This record gives sequence, structure tokens and C-alpha cells, in this order.
Amino acid sequence: MEKLLELRDLSINYLVKDGALSAVHQLNFDIHRGEIFALVGESGCGKSTVAFSIMRLLQGNEVVDGEIVFQGEDLLSLDEAKMEKIRGKHIGMIFQNPLDSLNPVYTSGSQVAEAISLDEKDKNVILEKVIKLYESVRIPDATERVKSYPHELSGGMRQRVMIAMMLSRNPQLLIADEPTTALDVTVEAQILKLLRELRDDFGSAILLITHNFGIVAELADRVGIMYAGELMELADVEEIFHCPVHPYSKALMASLPRITKEQGRLKTLEGTVPRIIGEFQGCRFSNRCEHAIEECFQRKPELLEWRPGHFVQCLNKEVLHGD
Repeated sequence: MEKLLELRDLSINYLVKDGALSAVHQLNFDIHRGEIFALVGESGCGKSTVAFSIMRLLQGNEVVDGEIVFQGEDLLSLDEAKMEKIRGKHIGMIFQNPLDSLNPVYTSGSQVAEAISLDEKDKNVILEKVIKLYESVRIPDATERVKSYPHELSGGMRQRVMIAMMLSRNPQLLIADEPTTALDVTVEAQILKLLRELRDDFGSAILLITHNFGIVAELADRVGIMYAGELMELADVEEIFHCPVHPYSKALMASLPRITKEQGRLKTLEGTVPRIIGEFQGCRFSNRCEHAIEECFQRKPELLEWRPGHFVQCLNKEVLHGD
């Protein structure tokens, strides 16, 4: 499959009063056309930072190294004028809270129309496109809903409006940052079904940012598991669920809810994601890993191909070959 997006040795350090805070460190992965790629991990692992770096929407107090190659062009090398032409038109983003992203003083339809007006000037054509987009994201009574203000829509409807807005210019890549946060399970299922249908109908690739493995199982083709700004494991979704290798991946799987009581209590992972300032020796997961050996505290592991298409970052050979 053709690669649409490639992250090459991406590192992002935020400048704080204590020094350089490492948010992302030497991250490498790619996304193919029409693929749904999920980036998973605990809060504070750097997932959203990756998403914002692709869009070039970081705070401005960061140092970014490496490359973000989209359709053969390094986004980090572009000036702001060129980057503005890529946002929305070629790469769209659905943010966590649609109520924060929509302007409360304008109707939802006018905000979707604003995006379309960048490519189309006829007002009647624009309105028709907005209504069709509302219908494509399964908003009922679309003709009336385009006149509704954000506060008049439910959380699920607002999220659909955001999806319609992002699809209005047919982007090749859609970034969905926790797209079902704060939605009830029924609406969540509808949004997930919608995203899958949009991938199939529009052919857009999707970068799914989440900590919810239920969403991953439902949608993703491939999964990258992040911890403290690094990729611990990367594989097809079935590989990750049926054959996790890295201790962190296994710990996340063990914390998932079980169907029956006989399967035992849920396991918890003690500790929190470390706040890394300056140089760091060893594996970033070593202080929470029950399989850590002395080498883990002294040398950084590399992300290596454990078997075809399945990559793991671990120094303990017993973990890699079965303990």
C-alpha cells in the first residue's frame, strides 16, 4: 500500500522552567492510504502532541526535530502560508470537545459553509453541499439542523457537525483525537460506525488517537502503542490483541474489563507516566516494568521487527522469546 504519511525520528521537547520536557522521542511510523491507524496509550503519553504536530498547531514553546512527510513533502519545512493550504484541504482534524471547537454565536451550518467557501463561491451550491454533508454524517432533518446553533445540538450531533466540517474539503488524512470522549455508548457506537463508513466511502486515511481499546478493536487496521513519548509496540490490530509482546502492551490488555468473574480481577499498572526533562538513560518504561533487567535502566532499546509487520521495543530476550 502507498504511504500517505511518514513520521521519521520525530522528537518534540517543550521548553519549561526546569529545562526541555520530552513529550515525543524519536517516533517512527507511517500511515497508508485508506488505512485506520490507532495510536494508543495512557494520558500523558504524547498522543495528542503527535496529532497537533502533524497539523503544526503546537503551542510555540517547543523544539521539534525529525520529519513529518505527507505525500512526499516534509510538513516541518513548510512556511505557514503553505501549511494553511494543507490544513483542512488535505489533512483534517476532529478535536476532543466539539463544543470548544464550534463558535457559539454562529449556526452550525454557517461554520461548515465557511470551510466549503474556500473552494466554492456560489452560496446556493455551498448550502446544498452543507445539507448533503449533514446527511452523509447521519444528521436527521439536515435542512433544519444547518440553522441550529451549537448549544441547540446534542454532544453526538456536535461531533457529527465537526466530522462534516472536516470532510467538507475531502482531506486525504483525517485525524480523530478522542472522537467519542464524553459521549454515551450508544452515540459512541454510531460515531464509530460513521467513521468506518466515511473511510470506505471517501477513501480517507484516519489517524485515531485514543486510550480506549474497545474503539481500537472496532475500527483500527494497525495499532501503535505509545508510552512516555515513544512507540513500544506496533502491529496489526489482531496481532496486538491476540499476541501482545511488550510488557506495557500486556499490562494494558490485562486492565481491560472481562466478560465473566471467572477470568479474575482487573489488573492495575502501578505508577504514572514519567515526566522526563533532559537526557534519559534506558527504557522509559523500566521503572514500572516487572520484567525489567539491569540493562533496561542503562540502554535505550530500539523498535525492531519481532516478526513480519510486528515491531517491539524491548531489551529483555525472555520477553521477546516467551518467558
